[in-house]
Amino acid sequence: MAFGRTSLGSGSAGGGRATGAGGQRPLSDINVTPLVDVMLVLLVIFIITAPLMASSIKLDLPQTDAGQPNDTPKFVSLSVDPAGKVFLNDRPVTDEELAAGLAKAAADSKDTEVQLRADQTVPYGRVVALMGIANKAGLSRIGFVTEAPPPATPR
Repeated sequence: MAFGRTSLGSGSAGGGRATGAGGQRPLSDINVTPLVDVMLVLLVIFIITAPLMASSIKLDLPQTDAGQPNDTPKFVSLSVDPAGKVFLNDRPVTDEELAAGLAKAAADSKDTEVQLRADQTVPYGRVVALMGIANKAGLSRIGFVTEAPPPATPR
């Protein structure tokens, strides 16, 4: 009984059955490039056909007023002119009338937005005071309305 090398795995010149005399071993790696190509083509096909399949069923749905979306967002316009006069929805108001009007708007809907338009010359403290009045009334969504600067003229 001889212990040592066998004919299948030996490195001798004539010993390997699978490799032959001095030949290369067969590659055992799988080539995934064709698989990736096929998957990408299928992905493109599904991306193109998915929107078509969603609208292929024609239905006559019942109509009701209960499910109507609210298309118009609710907002109140709060303006301050250069003299510091306050306008609620383009109507001049005092601070007390402003608080009452904003509280009424908040009672109608908590999602009501305050669109604040203030002149550049109005002091920051006055704008913050108006924001405080709106917040006390229950309106926390405040949007600042601005204008875009005029486009620069080419020289």
